[in-house]
Amino acid sequence: MTDKEKKTPISELGEFGLIDHLTRKIRIKNKSTKKGVGDDAAVIDHGKDQTVVTTDILLEGIHFNLIYTPLKHLGYKAAVINFSDIYAMNADPTQMIISLGISGKFTVEDIDLIYEGIYLACDNYGVDLVGGDTSSSLTGLTISIAAIGHASEKDIVFRDSAQINDIICVTGDLGAAYLGLQLLEREKKIFAEIPGTQPDLGSYEYVLRRQLKPEPRADVIKKLKEEKVRPSSMIDISDGLSSDILHICKSSGLGCKIYHEKIPVDKETEKLAGEFQLDPMTAALNGGEDYELLFTVPLDDFEKIKETGFIHPIGHITEKSQGCNLITADGIPVKIKAQGWNGFE
Repeated sequence: MTDKEKKTPISELGEFGLIDHLTRKIRIKNKSTKKGVGDDAAVIDHGKDQTVVTTDILLEGIHFNLIYTPLKHLGYKAAVINFSDIYAMNADPTQMIISLGISGKFTVEDIDLIYEGIYLACDNYGVDLVGGDTSSSLTGLTISIAAIGHASEKDIVFRDSAQINDIICVTGDLGAAYLGLQLLEREKKIFAEIPGTQPDLGSYEYVLRRQLKPEPRADVIKKLKEEKVRPSSMIDISDGLSSDILHICKSSGLGCKIYHEKIPVDKETEKLAGEFQLDPMTAALNGGEDYELLFTVPLDDFEKIKETGFIHPIGHITEKSQGCNLITADGIPVKIKAQGWNGFE
């Protein structure tokens, strides 16, 4: 093995040496970051703004599989799924904190790749990495990230404020991330049965990117603010459309109708679903990990944003007594059930 290929055991640096190594490239981007890495806690000053905080934990073998997940992509995804939660509050992410549980199979260079992805996400979305923690792990890799954002009190949007007759909107398209995962799992299974087999990923770049390197909808939040549209309720689609629309309806104490033919699905998603003999609408409703925004607006506000090309009306809010229903192409109402991601099933 050449010096160029040599891997550095994490034990060679130690915990504090590793922290110094990983944080040496940090450059502060936000005036609100008063103190970042280097003390017992970060200090953030948002003045009159409201502070928004979220966190997600990713566990090896539960949330990701390193057989087909590049470490740089994993770092990027771990960061941006937290940013997506902040955008779903109609707020802007500004800082993040990361904690890692690292097993003995990883080297310093492996962790560097994860941080390359994290730094790229921070650069792309203008977020400061301001602290974190590391620990050894007996159960593989654990990544826990907390993201912090801000918004004025009048701009923050919750799940519980939808109103009867509001238009239900979704951004982008749905189901691609789930089909990307199915493709990766299929090739993993083939590789296990026939070692050395090269993966056959065909021309499915879009669905793979949606699974491995999702992008939160900062552009949508910007557009809404430009048009002076404040959603009445909002959530990001991480668990699946069916689960997430039910979150809004339950929190708001209302019902809904969403229309089968209005739910946006990409052609590549449809094609791959056909290969798996899977209804693409099943993926769109229940797949999750799309990280699109699902929100409600009054009809007058929808008129301001309907020509964007990336915001789609899929239904409307109803009285609670009418229930939560998917209306089929034949006009038949079908009760919506939460069949998206459940981490304990």
